[in-house]
This record gives sequence, C-alpha cells and structure tokens, in this order.
Amino acid sequence: MPSTILVAEDQADIRDLIVMNLRNAGYTVTAVADGLAALASQNETASDLLVLDLMMPGMDGLEVCKSLRARGRSTPILMLTAKSTELDRVLGLELGADDYLTKPFSLAELLARVKALLRRADLLRAAQAGAQGPASVLRNGDLEILPAKRQVRYRGAALDFTALEFDLLLHFAQHPGHVFSRGQLLNAVWGYTHDGYEHTVTTHINRLRAKLEADPMRPELILTVRGAGYKMRDAPPR
Repeated sequence: MPSTILVAEDQADIRDLIVMNLRNAGYTVTAVADGLAALASQNETASDLLVLDLMMPGMDGLEVCKSLRARGRSTPILMLTAKSTELDRVLGLELGADDYLTKPFSLAELLARVKALLRRADLLRAAQAGAQGPASVLRNGDLEILPAKRQVRYRGAALDFTALEFDLLLHFAQHPGHVFSRGQLLNAVWGYTHDGYEHTVTTHINRLRAKLEADPMRPELILTVRGAGYKMRDAPPR
C-alpha cells in the first residue's frame, strides 16, 4: 500500500504543485488549506506523514504540531516555512516537528525529505515490533540506551527525547569515539545530505547536551572536535 500524506498549505499554487509531485512519486495525498482542516482530518484516519505550512489561517502549523503531539501522535511532520531564523527552526523542533524546509525549496529536496522521514518511521515500527525479546542495552558510563524500546536513562533518571534526538544519540552511542562531520550525521540520521542544512545537526546537538550535560557549555559526553565534527566520548571501562 502506498504511504498516505496530508499536505496543509494555504497557498493554492504551492499546494497543488506539492500534491502533484507527491502523487507522481506514488504517494496517496490529501490536501487542505488551513490548520483546522489538517487537525480534523487526523481525527478520522491518521496519515503516514504530514507536510504542514508554518503560517496558515485559523491554526498555524506549529499549533497543529503541538496539538497532535499532545495527543500522543508520533506521525512524522515536515514543516514548511517562509521564515529562516534559528528561533523559528528551534521552535518547530521543540514542538515536535521532525524536519523542516525553508521556502523556496526544490521539489527534489522535498521528495528526499519525505522519503527519509517515511523510511525512519518504518524502521521505528520494525524496532518496536522486535522489542519483545531480551532487551539489548548500550552503555557509556552512566548513559544507558535500550534501542528496541527507544528508552534512555542517564545517571539513573529516565529522559525523554524526540524521535530525531533519540536517533542522533543512538548513532553516537553505537560508534563511541568516532568523529562525524555534520554532513555525515545528516546522511546517517536524517537520511539525506543537503548543503546549507548542517545547522539542523547543530541544533539537535545542542538539545542533546541540554538534556544530558551538567554544563552544556562544557560537555563531557557529546564532544566537539574542532574543524572535524562531533563524537561521543569513548566508553569508559566497566
């Protein structure tokens, strides 16, 4: 069955162009013109992915995202925004968006993001389906990660992470001591590489540090390697 996608965009020309290209790529697409209609559509049948414009009448994309996450919905959300400030990006991620595109964007890039988000959702479902056997644990000092259950404990306390934050942390934990560039992390975790979007990685690194580090300005777990990228410290001997 083809994946189902909801597109919520109030500009008809942009909405029609997105819908046409997604349908040509083989997806089943429904389109609405405002946030209230987007939210109502998810009350009936949840889509596999949402493409939400940030600025819409009635209810904007951020409010739709916040409302769905408050209901416990983990549907992947790709946010479209004409704004390009770091604050807008961070706010969208804070409220639970999985990724964002700043207008104007290429349709090839949109399709790449959609494909990557749907692939990640499939991997998550597969991991959850296989979480019934003995749970494997990744450890790095006081950090414990249960990949199949997507759970994290640090210094004995359970921590909550967004889907992308968890995937990024897991990638580091699976390769302690290995240095990754931002481009490599984009490709490995987000599923695409695109010039100009490396700051997405920086934003997520900062969010991981805010949750894990006693002093995020002096990190001890997720380290910056000047001129090269980032790494998780080598796992200390038990």
